[in-house]
Amino acid sequence: MLITMIGHSTVLLEVAGLRILTDPYFGGWGNPAYARLRPPARTREDLQDVDLVLVSHNHWDHTDRAYFRSLAGDVPVLAPARSGWLTKLQGARTVVGLKTWQSHECGEVTVTAVPAIHLAVTCGFVVQAEGKQVYFAGDTFYRPFMQEISRRFQLAAALMPVTTYRLPMTMGEKGAVRAVTDLKPRVVIPIHLGLQPRSPLLRTSHSLAGFECRLREARLATEIILLHEGESWTVS
Repeated sequence: MLITMIGHSTVLLEVAGLRILTDPYFGGWGNPAYARLRPPARTREDLQDVDLVLVSHNHWDHTDRAYFRSLAGDVPVLAPARSGWLTKLQGARTVVGLKTWQSHECGEVTVTAVPAIHLAVTCGFVVQAEGKQVYFAGDTFYRPFMQEISRRFQLAAALMPVTTYRLPMTMGEKGAVRAVTDLKPRVVIPIHLGLQPRSPLLRTSHSLAGFECRLREARLATEIILLHEGESWTVS
């Protein structure tokens, strides 16, 4: 299983002969409130040949209308069951809505929707293939349901947000450490690092370095793998 950071929360997983893309967002500017820090490592055109797309929720920095419209009509787009209609409205054609703990099989890969909580209808996903299990959190706050995810899956890696803004959108440093404590992944790959509030008033002191420091203070064995745009890591 090869994990490649495209940018922000867009990640390419290559496993069992399939290419799986998470939360596609290829905008290079951001929006009036948030600036994109670095351009994505691949273009929409580069990733039109994926086999499966995972959409955790429908916020603007996790869904790309132009990309959805460019996909072949038979490419499944997995999304929360209650927001499948919105994913279709945003341009996706073959939408598979999943309820919590419901699974979808594609070739030798099984994808299971897991709980998440955010300012939108949302879910996370666990991708299982080749004897490995990888958790993609999307945007979520820490909640005790992560203990149940850990009971059901032995995670080789967790792709999860680890910083926040003045208006909390994801886990802050403390929440991310609590998540790692409950999830018990061998490796954490931070995501949701591609945007910055344009106004300094919306920024906080939370940082990836602060998360790393707190993780070490907690004496957790989980390793942190930081992937910059275009960089890859192989799940061992």
